[in-house]
Amino acid sequence: MDRIAASTPASERNGPGAFRPVGAPVHRRRLSRLETALIARRNVLEIIPALAYRQPMVSGEMLVRWHMLADPAGMKRVMLDNLANYPKSEIMRRMLRPAIGDSLFNADGAAWKWQRQAVTPVFTHRNVVALAPAMTATAARAAARLRGTGRKCEMVREMLTATFDVICDVALSGREHFDAATFGAAISQYFRTAGRASLLDFLGFPDWFPRPGELLAGGSVRTMHQMVAAAIEARRRETAPRADDLLAHMLAAQDPETGQRMSAEDLVYNMQFFIVAGHETTALALAWSLYLLAHSPDWQDVARAQARAQLDGRAATQADLAAMPSIVQVLEEAMRLYPPVGLLARTVLAQDQLCGRALQPRDILFLPLWALHRHDMWWERPDQFDPGRFSVERRGRIDKYQYLPFGAGPRVCVGANFAMMQAQIILATLIQEFVFTPALPGPHPVMSMTVRPEPGVFLKVERAT
Repeated sequence: MDRIAASTPASERNGPGAFRPVGAPVHRRRLSRLETALIARRNVLEIIPALAYRQPMVSGEMLVRWHMLADPAGMKRVMLDNLANYPKSEIMRRMLRPAIGDSLFNADGAAWKWQRQAVTPVFTHRNVVALAPAMTATAARAAARLRGTGRKCEMVREMLTATFDVICDVALSGREHFDAATFGAAISQYFRTAGRASLLDFLGFPDWFPRPGELLAGGSVRTMHQMVAAAIEARRRETAPRADDLLAHMLAAQDPETGQRMSAEDLVYNMQFFIVAGHETTALALAWSLYLLAHSPDWQDVARAQARAQLDGRAATQADLAAMPSIVQVLEEAMRLYPPVGLLARTVLAQDQLCGRALQPRDILFLPLWALHRHDMWWERPDQFDPGRFSVERRGRIDKYQYLPFGAGPRVCVGANFAMMQAQIILATLIQEFVFTPALPGPHPVMSMTVRPEPGVFLKVERAT
């Protein structure tokens, strides 16, 4: 485990004036059921108790017995060794189902397996490298937009714009059926409604009882699905040879055991999931990275020096990345502090033991990745920004199940390599040209479906000299 002090720039060492990245409020007293429900509706990260940052496992009871696991060995058992015993909880499925149905992310068992087999070829190393020129072009366009924005810029919006083009190329070989602003607004509306925990879940209402968030999300779901469905229908009408993209693989997919193919609804749900997840995760990693660098001028200088030495003013390519190690270290540290998904929930099917504690059928198991990544037992100075912990010399000391921005085991994110390559190319291109400094208002991490900075990441952007 990583318990060794890093060699970090002087301004980042722990001390009275050291920068402490913004975190989520931590409640140190026991919350009532109503308080928990209201807080979870506002920000799921706030229901993680203080003990979850200091102990491997915390348990309690609220309608049902629950546990919060923040232990690498326990994570390995849940995500790999005994995976089938811990399916996604119905609460999580219900929050996602209006938008993505029982697509790859929501499915379990055989339904998950054959859908996973259908999309995996798109994200092989060879195919991801082939997409690198599109990522480079996107990075160049992002830099051009920043040159014309003036001194103050909101980076989440800018990064979502940058990453949307690439995921459309991967999924659909183009974005002619999408309006990025409309689609992005629909995603945000969905996260604010169906994507938030419901008070009714905490009050014990049955699953069949409609949740207000689901009703309020109807318009945003229709907007997203109409765009996706239009792109799929246009592909079906094409007579030219089909592109080798995600949609082509889904159209050709067939369950080897049952012969089942994806229905029209399955196609919409799976494409919807990949388009949202494929650009949201990368955009948030970039926005949080720029926030951290803006407050850490020494690390920003290191990253810029490496980028300038390698790029000499041009946009980054895949071939450049190995020569700029600080870029990936910054991104990895940003996803440690701000994992794309901060908390997962599982249902226990059969009796098991984790951290010496008995779990019973129907218990709820929370996996607070937010707390795991900031845990006192597993990280040196867990609340400090230190990309050096991901250097070649130190990376090997981090347990595989201690750091889980993309999950782990059979269900690890299929597009993780794609996301990281895209993020590195964009960050290196921007950091060589611009100096980023903090601006108001500052961000606060809020999780509904993903850990987003609210009200955004506002930075001053100036050309580097």
